[in-house]
Amino acid sequence: MTTSPYTLRATNVKKAFFYPKKISILNGINLEVPKSTSVAIIGRSGEGKSTLLQILGTLDEPTEGTLEISGISVNSRNKCTIRNQEIGFIFQSFHLLDDYTALENVLMPAYIARKNISKGSEAYQLGLKLLDYVGLSDRAHHHTKLLSGGEKQRVAIARALCNNPNLLLADEPSGNLDAATAQMIHNLLLQYVKENNKSLILVTHDQNLANRCDQVYTLKSGQLVY
Repeated sequence: MTTSPYTLRATNVKKAFFYPKKISILNGINLEVPKSTSVAIIGRSGEGKSTLLQILGTLDEPTEGTLEISGISVNSRNKCTIRNQEIGFIFQSFHLLDDYTALENVLMPAYIARKNISKGSEAYQLGLKLLDYVGLSDRAHHHTKLLSGGEKQRVAIARALCNNPNLLLADEPSGNLDAATAQMIHNLLLQYVKENNKSLILVTHDQNLANRCDQVYTLKSGQLVY
């Protein structure tokens, strides 16, 4: 990989929708995220925070602008590889497979990356280690539909870490959780970033969570304000 000091660099990123009429959502976003840094993006509903996060995660394409992740310029040919290898996603609604166990959910990114996930494999052992990290080693073989909301979000965090990504993207990671459980989730994410030299970009309405991050931006009128 590269020796770039930045996990992510977004330059003049714009996003517009043209049907039924042109609507500009993002109007020239510039963002540099150093390694081992947590970034919070706040703002009113409808400002385009989730759209921006999807673009930064290569799930959507900008109308204009460039994106670089771990020193690699993202394009249509390499974005899937970069997404699988460099990015871990955490969503408010978990997006777990309810009829699969916690461990099977955690191993899904490794499965998609065509790694060996059979019992005893390196990926399998890592999955168990990650569940232990989030305090769920005793739930490894439980179907996720049997877990509480907080437990599901911790499974989702473990899943996001499965391929050892350099960049974590979280969209309202504690929005559906009670205050105590939310605090646990925040601690897990921020601790992991610092201990493992990773980077985190999260979208949140929680000002307390935002204030715990290294950098806080407000998305307003399609621009990031520091």
